[in-house]
Amino acid sequence: MILNHILYFCPMNNHQTTHLPEFSDLHLVVIGDIMIDRYISGTVRRISPEAPVPVVDMDTIENRLGGAANVAMNLLALGAKVTLISITGDDDQGENLIHLCSAQGQLNHKILRIPGRKTTIKSRIMAGNQHLLRIDSEDRTELTKQTYDRIFHFFSGLSETTKIDGLILQDYNKGLLSEYLIHRLIEFCKSKNIATFVDPKEKNFFAYTGCTIFKPNKKEVQSATADFTNDYKTIAEKLQKQLQCDTVIITLGSMGIYICKDNNGHLYPTAPRVVADVCGAGDSVISIVALCYLKKVPIDDIGRIANIAGGQVCEIPGVGLVDRDKVLKELKLYKE
Repeated sequence: MILNHILYFCPMNNHQTTHLPEFSDLHLVVIGDIMIDRYISGTVRRISPEAPVPVVDMDTIENRLGGAANVAMNLLALGAKVTLISITGDDDQGENLIHLCSAQGQLNHKILRIPGRKTTIKSRIMAGNQHLLRIDSEDRTELTKQTYDRIFHFFSGLSETTKIDGLILQDYNKGLLSEYLIHRLIEFCKSKNIATFVDPKEKNFFAYTGCTIFKPNKKEVQSATADFTNDYKTIAEKLQKQLQCDTVIITLGSMGIYICKDNNGHLYPTAPRVVADVCGAGDSVISIVALCYLKKVPIDDIGRIANIAGGQVCEIPGVGLVDRDKVLKELKLYKE
């Protein structure tokens, strides 16, 4: 069954043109929680006699890179160079996750295996395009200071030998991004003029002081600020002041995207789009926002491009990747 939503797409009028630059000269580092997105797919033909639940006749099991690794894959799909820094457990699934990363020939990665830790797996039970159930297996405990220091020193060392244009901090509250590590990374990036882009979760929501772009979604903003007024202008301005960041971008689902830069905010609304699955939309948005910002794309154009990229990913069942050619094609449809 296909679900119908209005999400992440903003057409342009005939007097506006938006350019999507090449990103092949950019190198971004992604630091954040990675996981296996597992899809168990089959067919439902009956209801269980044991309980009022569907019985899925399993056909396939597919493992995909999830979390911060999906952000890295989106950056690669858009043509940028990427280094992924993260952790995994020392179990069999951790080995599987590292193998999935290594199978992506262009993805540079440094993944620390943590003894005794459970690798994060999100298992989704699917029947056609219908998402029936999700089962999570994970360990959310924070790491030791020594492990955080190893992650920081790998990043700082990398910057001495490789050009880094931007750092994306992709937080899923699985324990990798602590306040201690966040502060060290952002301060270091500020000293080296490396732009920092943040996709936060509620736990460390206000720890990202000094970042370049802060991109929460509506639910995260409401949970962290306890503000349910939908006055995104006021909310964004407060966040920008408190976090001392350049830009706040709030993704609003069916309402679109609100962008506030220098206390000047604007809502980029949506238009209808058939949506199969919203998983991964935020990953595609932070990826294309970071790349466009580094290429000095005007903020209005970033809003339009991000809407299109997120919307196209939502048309794909499960976690998917932004397609640069499809984004370009859709942009051209609305040029003069």
